[in-house]
Amino acid sequence: MNIFPWKKKKDFFTAEEQQRIIEAIRDAEHMTSGEIRVFVESRCSYMDAIDRAAELFFQLEMQKTDDRNAVLLYVAMKDRQLAVFGDEGIHDKVGNEYWNNEVHKMISNFNRENYAAGIVEVVKDIGVALTKNFPFNNDTDKNELPDDIVFGK
Repeated sequence: MNIFPWKKKKDFFTAEEQQRIIEAIRDAEHMTSGEIRVFVESRCSYMDAIDRAAELFFQLEMQKTDDRNAVLLYVAMKDRQLAVFGDEGIHDKVGNEYWNNEVHKMISNFNRENYAAGIVEVVKDIGVALTKNFPFNNDTDKNELPDDIVFGK
């Protein structure tokens, strides 16, 4: 509920940007059994972004994918924090350096205020890594998690 109805809540992305992010998730997931989610909120108060990403990962029950190959991109817009959290199946394949490189790519785009483009680029990169390690199998693959962007507070 908005107690100040004359103050419109600012959206993080335009409708077109949201659609581009969702399409990038869907395109990436069509090549892999892996799952990708994007979680965006205003603040990451009182904790490190990777800890918040891990907390949300488990709240969203992303660890329940068959191959433990889900990845969460986390962004706290106003606090300018972000993280990428991969489940043990994909993390064991790509390691910390890979995640750190993806975070740096997002930061580079975010520094130019290209938020949606930064997320889309990293979603595509993660899709490639997931495809290499967990290729799509037409007989067994199913979409285990929703593709929409999750917006927090």
